[in-house]
Amino acid sequence: MSSETSLQTPKSGVDMRDHSQPPVERVADQLEIPSLDDRKYRVIRLPNQLEALLVHDPETDKASAALDVNAGNFSDDDEMPGTAHAVEHLLFMGTKKYPIENAYNVYLSSHSGSSNAYTGATSTNFFFDIAAKPSNGEEPSETNLSPLYGGLDRFAQFFIEPLFLSSTLDRELRAVDSENKKNLQSDQWRLHQLDKSLSNPKHPYCHFSTGNFQVLKTDPESKGIDVRQKFIDFHEKHYSANRMKLCVLGREPLDVLEKWVAELFSGVPNKDLPQNRWETEVPWSKEHLSIQCFAKPVMDSRELNLYFPFLDEELLFETQPSRYISHLIGHEGPGSIMAYLKSQGWANSLSAGAYQICPGTPGTFECQIRLTKEGLIHYKEVVKIFFQYVSLLRETPPQEWIFEEQKGMAEVDFKFKQKTPASRFTSRISAVMQRPLPREWLLSGQSRLRKFDPDIIVKGLEFLRPDNFRMTIVSRDFPGGWDQKEKWYGTEYKAEKIPEDFLAEISDAFNYTAADRLLSLHLPHKNQFIPTKLEVEKKEVEQPSPAPRVIRNDEIARTWYKKDDTFWVPKANLIVSMTNPIIFASADSSVKAKLFTDLVRDALEEYSYDAELAGLQYNVSIDSRGLYFEVSGYNDKLAVLLEQVLITMRDLEVKDERFEIVKERLTRGYKNCELQEPFSQIGDFVSWLTSEHEYVVEQLVGVLPGITAEGVRHFHKQVMSQLHIEAYVHGNVYKEEALKFTDMIENVLKPRVLPKDEWPLIRSLIFPPGSNYLFRKTLKDPANVNHCIEYFLHTGDKGDRAVRAKTQLLEQFIHEPAFDQLRTKEQLGYVVFSGLRSSATTYGFRFIIQSERTSDYLESRIDSFLAAQVAVLEGMSDTEFESHKRSVINKRLEKLKNLDQETGRHWAQINNEYYDFEAAQLDASQVKQLTKSDMIEFYATYIQPTSPVRSKLVVQLVAQSISSKAKKAEEESSNGNASAAYPNGTTPVLIESVRDFKARLCVTAGADPVKPLSEFEELDAKL
Repeated sequence: MSSETSLQTPKSGVDMRDHSQPPVERVADQLEIPSLDDRKYRVIRLPNQLEALLVHDPETDKASAALDVNAGNFSDDDEMPGTAHAVEHLLFMGTKKYPIENAYNVYLSSHSGSSNAYTGATSTNFFFDIAAKPSNGEEPSETNLSPLYGGLDRFAQFFIEPLFLSSTLDRELRAVDSENKKNLQSDQWRLHQLDKSLSNPKHPYCHFSTGNFQVLKTDPESKGIDVRQKFIDFHEKHYSANRMKLCVLGREPLDVLEKWVAELFSGVPNKDLPQNRWETEVPWSKEHLSIQCFAKPVMDSRELNLYFPFLDEELLFETQPSRYISHLIGHEGPGSIMAYLKSQGWANSLSAGAYQICPGTPGTFECQIRLTKEGLIHYKEVVKIFFQYVSLLRETPPQEWIFEEQKGMAEVDFKFKQKTPASRFTSRISAVMQRPLPREWLLSGQSRLRKFDPDIIVKGLEFLRPDNFRMTIVSRDFPGGWDQKEKWYGTEYKAEKIPEDFLAEISDAFNYTAADRLLSLHLPHKNQFIPTKLEVEKKEVEQPSPAPRVIRNDEIARTWYKKDDTFWVPKANLIVSMTNPIIFASADSSVKAKLFTDLVRDALEEYSYDAELAGLQYNVSIDSRGLYFEVSGYNDKLAVLLEQVLITMRDLEVKDERFEIVKERLTRGYKNCELQEPFSQIGDFVSWLTSEHEYVVEQLVGVLPGITAEGVRHFHKQVMSQLHIEAYVHGNVYKEEALKFTDMIENVLKPRVLPKDEWPLIRSLIFPPGSNYLFRKTLKDPANVNHCIEYFLHTGDKGDRAVRAKTQLLEQFIHEPAFDQLRTKEQLGYVVFSGLRSSATTYGFRFIIQSERTSDYLESRIDSFLAAQVAVLEGMSDTEFESHKRSVINKRLEKLKNLDQETGRHWAQINNEYYDFEAAQLDASQVKQLTKSDMIEFYATYIQPTSPVRSKLVVQLVAQSISSKAKKAEEESSNGNASAAYPNGTTPVLIESVRDFKARLCVTAGADPVKPLSEFEELDAKL
């Protein structure tokens, strides 16, 4: 075993507290960790049997905790589906020690924190993050408490004495109802529930997990059931300390964290409940197999899904046989199922994998194939190809070299695993702790492969049989005649036994020998992309460089470069923007560019799959200036993938048959965009209305039918012939290598110079003082009941640091009260968001609400909320004001967690041409200088509804279906709640023609760099 993951004998039963207290058992303190991990870990068990992983991270600026309780929707009573989910919501609404319903979130918000939770099948997971340092900025200790202590104290009470306040019950059940309504038109939710609803009704897999107001309130109360008591009973019955796994991460030493956890969580009652296990029934018994289900989706999609009851892998964490099987079935390289289906023009993508359902129940192996039009016609052939490949795997003994490739890459990935945000880490690990892993393997158990066991792989393959599967065919127009509707989401479907003659053909394919099988189906070859050079030259630096340097700058190319001086991983990121103004000259050109980049990725699919398996990724797309591509991952073979990407872009052969498949896929993609949830669509309309040059999907859909393969061939030559290349190379590469990357781009593509005068200018529209615009659009999905509003207030120039600082501090003031008032108290909808909105050159503040209530009513409630905040701001104490400032400063100065985050931050500044690489530090410094009077003046000018100089744009997406709730809201608004209650002397101007609207507005100047480019140049620096 390698040194970075070696184990020491764990301590156990060590008493760290004084002898008047029950002992805390130390279970493990030597975990397998990545080689660069500077954290310390300790697993403890409290006297009440609550198990906790403590994490001391001396560098973190966010502390976090998460608790996972082994009770989820599988524990719901049949007559009240969604109970576990409702309890999750209600635990946030006050405890005996902290009875004010939003006290927890107010505390977190005042210390740069946030919280969330989710309800799964067998667990409910609660988590939060918070500033890791005390407000005095010094290191935390037992006597100098960080905000984590107060967060843990409030958090622990969820599990000790929650109140389940009657006054909050209806509101939170309506929040659950809104959450469910948000998902009603989501095919992911609809198709998953259809699969569940068609399973064994004696197994809880069949449950409706979310719940709604009808089943959680109306129906039970009509039967005389006290629903509040039901939720209290659920908490009493299932929430027990011995079913809970806690993960706490902070800057505090482990002994301090241990003391806090023992003090604050020992009060969680232990009811000595057994682990929730479901061992007496299976989700799919014999009568649920050999079924074909035809399902009609909301989106225009075509899928073939194959489901097999599979091994129970709960205790197979050392061998993980499904990873070997899914690696081969899901492969996309030569010889694979996907490569053959693509060659026939039948499939766009394929994925495969095994999933655990719950403890005590066998898992499921699933294969999802996204079909082309032709593939749908030939879906029976596709199924037979799948089983032909299974016959190959049954005939070929498990190959140790394939396992060793997988094992080796898993080792490399774990060894060089970088940090993730604190709450993502604690939430994930607390869930992992429910699994029966050795505690020393909590971080590595699911990542690493340890033993090659061919017998268990063979046993897994034995489940992939024609008599042991069911399938779903998803299509909006095939075969028609759907004769049933799923109970909870209303999905139309038809389910029947697979015809005997089809099953016989499948069985024949399953029993093929090498002589019968397609020659094009075979095992993959050895992966040439697996990295072998993983050295990193680590040079300690006093202070990491805040900005990349320009190491080439001529008429063809500009290369930015930074050698990694922070994360020390054998990885690199290359991002390239190739400017050509014709791409956005028209919607037609924009769509041709999109088709071109899609065709490049399509052509590279088979070649790049091995690279992806070996930790190398690439993407080709379009950005605001032209063509965009990136190549990233382990730097050893990065140049090899880069060269092939460039050659493909240069030499792409646009084949008619592939063009038609890609065009049809894009056509569906565009149309499906218009059927997404309203809150996912609204941002594009606001961007369109605030930018000088931008297109919305409706415009792109309009030109797509007229685009031909010949048109894209001509466009390809035109767009690649003249370019300006801007590249950023960041990571474990030397300057000489970075320059070679740019040389390779130039030498392969050989573009003509694009003069600087022809580079596009990216600018935003200026909303003059007192402007008040309204844009209204009817949504395309007739079944959607949710309206959506984005309420945007322009606050100034993006390059003005004072404007940015004030808007960021405004977000801190507004965020928690807005959520509490508009979501929690008024229950306007599940999606309630407030925050910054920046464009290319402007800054502003926005609200987004998705709701059954009309957009006019939502606008009036936002106005009302903003009007009420004037008094809150004026009455804010100096202590509270300074606390808000500190929260913003902490957020702006939060450390980057990994190489990709730093690359993204730098590229954003290169791409927007501000070159403000120290924006976080300088913004924080600006926030520090703000006074309360500054913010009162800012609010009165730009935010207050009665301000005559406020600049406002409202976008309303209007649902075709109007609910009774919306009608009631309209009546309420007509009784004095309308936005006219806050007049500012302006009347909303309805935008009827977007061109005319833009013609009346001025545009900003282009980005003004904070420093001249010459200050970043190191054109002759030493290597």
